[in-house]
Amino acid sequence: MSTVITPLAAAAAPKFVLTREVRALAVPAILHSLLQTMVFVVDRIMLGHHSSTSLSAMQIAGTLEWSVWSVFAAFEVGTIARVGFHVGAGDTERSRRAAVSSLLTAFGMGALLAVLSPLFLSRLAILAPKSSPEVVLAARDYLEVAMGASPVVFVATAAIAILQAGGDTRTPLAIGIFSNLVHIALNRVLILGGLGLPAMGTRGCAISTALTFGLESVLTIGALLQLRTKRRISLRGPLARAADYVFEAKDMAHVAVPSLLERILYQTGFMCFVAITTRLGDPSMAAYQALMAIESICWLSADGFGIAAASLAAQKLGARRPAEAETSTKIAARDAMLLLSTYGAAFALFRVPILRAFTSDPLVIAIGAGALPVLALAQPFMACTIVAGQALRGAGFTRDVLFISAFGSLVARLACTWLFAITLDLGMVGVIIGSTSDWLARSVLLALVGRKRAKTVLAAV
Repeated sequence: MSTVITPLAAAAAPKFVLTREVRALAVPAILHSLLQTMVFVVDRIMLGHHSSTSLSAMQIAGTLEWSVWSVFAAFEVGTIARVGFHVGAGDTERSRRAAVSSLLTAFGMGALLAVLSPLFLSRLAILAPKSSPEVVLAARDYLEVAMGASPVVFVATAAIAILQAGGDTRTPLAIGIFSNLVHIALNRVLILGGLGLPAMGTRGCAISTALTFGLESVLTIGALLQLRTKRRISLRGPLARAADYVFEAKDMAHVAVPSLLERILYQTGFMCFVAITTRLGDPSMAAYQALMAIESICWLSADGFGIAAASLAAQKLGARRPAEAETSTKIAARDAMLLLSTYGAAFALFRVPILRAFTSDPLVIAIGAGALPVLALAQPFMACTIVAGQALRGAGFTRDVLFISAFGSLVARLACTWLFAITLDLGMVGVIIGSTSDWLARSVLLALVGRKRAKTVLAAV
């Protein structure tokens, strides 16, 4: 979908009103994201206390899981763009159709992934040729369960995206609080053992993850069946013709396909990036897992502002208010940059105590402590990249994001990582310089493209 430009545009709301609207959506989304981060961090802490093998295995398993799920979940972009647009236009029936189409697509994509997963799991050792057999086996134990649970994972993801696209970020937060508390309790029993169950390490972590997503999918769909207010969307209502759902699915696919290609290219680059980190050995892999757990707090916080920017971009364009869509994006980017810069400073200042929460290995701590100050410098660029990219996707400009993401992940990140980590032998510091180069390049390009697109839309109204 390209952005729908109409000949009518209402007067833009005052900036303080838009700021309040952005934060009203962003704060619950950030808290929800931080809950997910807390679970991610707790996973790594518990796995680290189970064994260093389990923690190292998540550099393979966690990376592959995130990459594959991210690619297959590209439908989420179409969900936010189309559902948000219909909500902004006040079209209740079409927003419901888009929601149903999204849930059906999510289940289908998850089922396809579950069926295909044994094909690549049998070749897992190719991803990390220098990793020990024990680490590869632990990674496979995790992925066998996690990939099999893809249908419920994707349904939960789609249902949450539907709520957020309709302007409701509080319900996902409430569901997230409950389900993540359950997840932490399950982790304690299944990873480390308890209540008569043996310690299962990475497999126990995967079982806990699958059960938690199942709980989230049930609760979120239940919420969608109940909610019916001006700002929210409900699945309740008469069934439409099959052709109507197909039509909405095609509209979502028009937005999601470039995003799917973007994610395939990005994840291809990311897997190559991870392959470079595996050349540094198991201690560096363990340190990178700790660094990524720390950075995930920043990434998901920025994504909370990105969710707000995407939802408001779609809604404001649906309501024929393009100037408000642009201003909302700028507000979200500004707030995200301030927050992530604060995070980065705190992480750099307290880097050794933070790393000790993940491992007691002095070598892993030393490697991570050397790289954390560079990671801190990347945060404002990461914030700008995430918010600007999400806003452009919500507005339907997914092809622009596709080309920029491809350049950043396949050119800037890989070239700089190889140069600094391998050629100049800077190790993990070089790896983080490489990823920072990617964030910097994409933030500049997205800002330039976003400004150009905004001028085009405003000139047409």
